Parts: sequence; structure tokens; C-alpha cells
Amino acid sequence: MTTVYHGSYTPIERVDLVYSEKSGDFGRGFYVTSLREQAEIWATRIGGYRHVEGVVTEFEYEEYTTREMKMEVLRFDGYTDEWLDFVVLNRNNKSDEQVHDYDIVEGPVADDRVSTRVDEFIAGAISREQFMSDLVYNPSHQMCFCTVLSLEAITPILPKRRIEIGMYRIGDEVMQELMREYGVSEMEATDLYHTSATYAAVSDESTGLYQKPWREIYEMLISELGNDV
Repeated sequence: MTTVYHGSYTPIERVDLVYSEKSGDFGRGFYVTSLREQAEIWATRIGGYRHVEGVVTEFEYEEYTTREMKMEVLRFDGYTDEWLDFVVLNRNNKSDEQVHDYDIVEGPVADDRVSTRVDEFIAGAISREQFMSDLVYNPSHQMCFCTVLSLEAITPILPKRRIEIGMYRIGDEVMQELMREYGVSEMEATDLYHTSATYAAVSDESTGLYQKPWREIYEMLISELGNDV
């Protein structure tokens, strides 16, 4: 499971491809990135257009789902000839119909500088060789979810879900450590943790403990249990 990000002017609770970008690098679809900073920049830009504060929505991306549901995935490892041809193909598409059959497309971003060079290449102002030689290393990443099927692989992490994920992660590590260090069974570890005041505190959103490292929560639990473990 991977966390990916989408920058916009509003939180995204449900993805609807009806509102998706039509002329993106990889065609029409819902775009995310594995780089939070990149999403924050985009959120600031989009928010500025609408005179509101931008918002970054986190999503869980489950690659296993793409394999299980036999999705067609195309990945570009960098600014290659194949990437350029694909971006040009999509940039030149003026219709509402998708020009490829992939469910998900992943690769680098044609940011403002790169985008300008793409436009120059399309216009014939620079050669393919000039375009490629002009590119410098520019860490970027984007994924385009192009079909309704592809949306099965991502789930928005809204505030409640973020707490649930944090609690699950902490609880799993804490109980595993109890079993390793004290030799208790899984059932005993579960009972010790879930009946503790520490667990009650972690479950309280206002404490923010679900965001803490699990080791810190484990030490709280051991301090609470004393000789009872």
C-alpha cells in the first residue's frame, strides 16, 4: 500500500472522472503524485486561481488491486522518447475521447519548464534531440487514473480513516512486541492492550497519540501495566 496525494482547492471525498482533466500529459483522468511537496505546490496554485486555500487529499494506492483486477498499467521510468511521444499524443488530442486504452499511466511530470519545451517540440521549433538534451534531472511523479475500473485501486484517506490507519499500525506493532518481549499469546496481548488506559488514550482523536511512533505508545503501555505483564 502506498500513499499518494492530490492537490486541489477542496478535499476529495469521492473521485468522479466526469470532472477530470481532459488535456493532461497522460490523457483524461484523475491525477495524483507520490511526492507530497509536488501536490502542495499544485494545491497552492489551484487554490490561488479560486482565491481559496489549497487542499491536499491523501489516498491509499493498492498496487495489488491493479494486478488482481487485471488493469492495464503503463509506466515511464523517466523522460524518454516513449514518454515524449505519449505526452505529445495526449496533448494533441482535441476530442473528448481517450486516445489510449490504459487504466493507469505513471511517469514524470511535464512541469512549466518541460511543458514549454513540449509545446515547442510539437510546434516544430526544436528537434527531439534538442528536447532530450535540454532536460535536467527534475524529481517529479504523477499517476493518472484513466478509467472507472482504475479507481478501485485508490481510497481517500479522510480524517477518520487516517486515525483508523494510525491506530491499526500502532496496535499491531504494540501487540507483536508484547508477544516477543514477554512471551504472551496473541489473545493475551490483544486483551492487555485493548483493555488499557493507553489504548483508550490512543483512540481519542484529541490526544493526537495515533500519530506518535508505536514505540512511544508501547512504553506508555508498559509503564501503565507495571508488574501485570
